[in-house]
Amino acid sequence: MKLGIVGLPNVGKSTLFNCLTKAGAAAAANYPFCTIDPNVGMAAVPDPRLKVLTDMYQSEKTTPAIIEFVDIAGLVRGASKGEGLGNQFLSHIREVDAIVHVVRCFEDDDIIHVDGSVDPLRDIETINLELIFSDLEMLERRKAKVAKQAKGDKSLLAELALIEKVKEALESGERAKKLQLDEEEQAMLDTFELLSAKPVIYAANVLEEDLADDGKSNPQVQKVREYAKAEGEQVFVVCAKIEEEIASLDEEEKQMFLEELGVQGTGLDRLIAASYELLGLISYLTAGPTESRAWTIKKGTLAPQAAGKIHSDFERGFIRAEVVSYDDLVACGSLANAKEKGLVRSEGKDYEMKDGDVVLFRFNV
Repeated sequence: MKLGIVGLPNVGKSTLFNCLTKAGAAAAANYPFCTIDPNVGMAAVPDPRLKVLTDMYQSEKTTPAIIEFVDIAGLVRGASKGEGLGNQFLSHIREVDAIVHVVRCFEDDDIIHVDGSVDPLRDIETINLELIFSDLEMLERRKAKVAKQAKGDKSLLAELALIEKVKEALESGERAKKLQLDEEEQAMLDTFELLSAKPVIYAANVLEEDLADDGKSNPQVQKVREYAKAEGEQVFVVCAKIEEEIASLDEEEKQMFLEELGVQGTGLDRLIAASYELLGLISYLTAGPTESRAWTIKKGTLAPQAAGKIHSDFERGFIRAEVVSYDDLVACGSLANAKEKGLVRSEGKDYEMKDGDVVLFRFNV
């Protein structure tokens, strides 16, 4: 999974990136444009089930699922027209699965706001417009190219018609994700890699005192939640300052610190939960003496395609999947006991994978 982090300058974007990835690569300073190049960092998806499987199978290696984060320079109003530096880097997030939009929901006189006051809905609109303008610029280029090619290839007329349809929506200020399209049009739109077509997760950045009740008493957070609900998007509440403090702690210290704050899980935990829900993702698990590992797939993925995540040969030569649910396996204490109780199933090509399936794929090529 790949997520792009966007936001205005001074909203806590680069600080959050540093904490999520523990990379420390993005400069975090109290002035706009401190992130000059796009920063890329990786974070492991926390999954306590992996440690249990590693212990059970005495695996030599434990490999969690990975999220890749791309952090670009803070966008400002007019970025698409050359204001600031952000628009230069929007191309770096065209390939992400979703956008994490960091929104400032706290007052602090020591941290300037580029627009002079804290207003998350205005900030969201600013960023959305810049993404739309960037998409329009890209569509103009694509239209010119496709129109030229369509003169000799009539099959491109459908794409040309879709470009016009999308352009019209964007020019009216509507994001591409809100367009009502048929299956064929949607598949075509996906190839455009439009920023305004991507699902969004809002990171409501708050002060420490707003964390314990998950931002419920913060009116700015409530505004963001209402907006996101209407758009069918996700929100998670985070305090970038606290994330910065806990990023360097070991697991035990981190849990103690979070308990003292009265907070369930880190910002990364909450972001992952929001991402998986928004994108419709689940994890299946493989385990053995060599490695215990988590694999991320979309809900509804069939067994052969899930096997293909491991290696294309697994999908091509798929025979069957030997599946046991994680909960059943742990309750039985071993795979052998689970087999004795008839809890290990043999599933074929039509089997739809479930979250927490522990799988051994049989294949032949």
